[in-house]
Amino acid sequence: MVSDKGLLIVLSGPSGVGKGTVRKAIFDHPETNFKYSISMTTRQKREGERDGIDYFFKSHEEFETLIEQDKFIEYAEYVGNYYGTPVDYVKETIADGHDVFLEIEVEGAKQVREKFPDALFIFLAPPTLAQLEERLIGRGTDSQEVINYRIKEARRELSLMNLYDYVVINDDVDTARQKIQCIVEASHLERSRVENKLRKLLLEANN
Repeated sequence: MVSDKGLLIVLSGPSGVGKGTVRKAIFDHPETNFKYSISMTTRQKREGERDGIDYFFKSHEEFETLIEQDKFIEYAEYVGNYYGTPVDYVKETIADGHDVFLEIEVEGAKQVREKFPDALFIFLAPPTLAQLEERLIGRGTDSQEVINYRIKEARRELSLMNLYDYVVINDDVDTARQKIQCIVEASHLERSRVENKLRKLLLEANN
């Protein structure tokens, strides 16, 4: 019997757009059967975050050692901190036929596109930059200087939407969740994926 290769699903977007909130809504839904690839970061834990659940939290020194060992699919430095996706788990899980879900920064997504061109790339966008700024202020974790920098970065990141296959506007978390799950379901029915499976079945039948 042919074992389907899993799909690598990449969700990214500007800081403060609600990537983590949408990801949580997706994984809280009973029909979700993705595997979540936990990212690694050197930033400080926010209230309610848990090591090994939301992120793997590492020191700068630990992270840089892993970079030297080529242990990341992608990594980026953002507002003075590293963010990266450990490579081994992703490769093994996809090979086993499971979909892997990555929630990463835009710079990281560019690197994943180069290494995994067949991945599914979804850009989560804010309804407006004004609403994005409101969300960043509402977090209460950043200074006004950092918020201004994040808004500047968001403008630049919005210009990179052409790197993605789909764009979802996050004006409602549950609606965004539904759209992302529909996109993934449709991607599994793309002709190239189904055709490859059927070709393998035909080869098996002829042997």
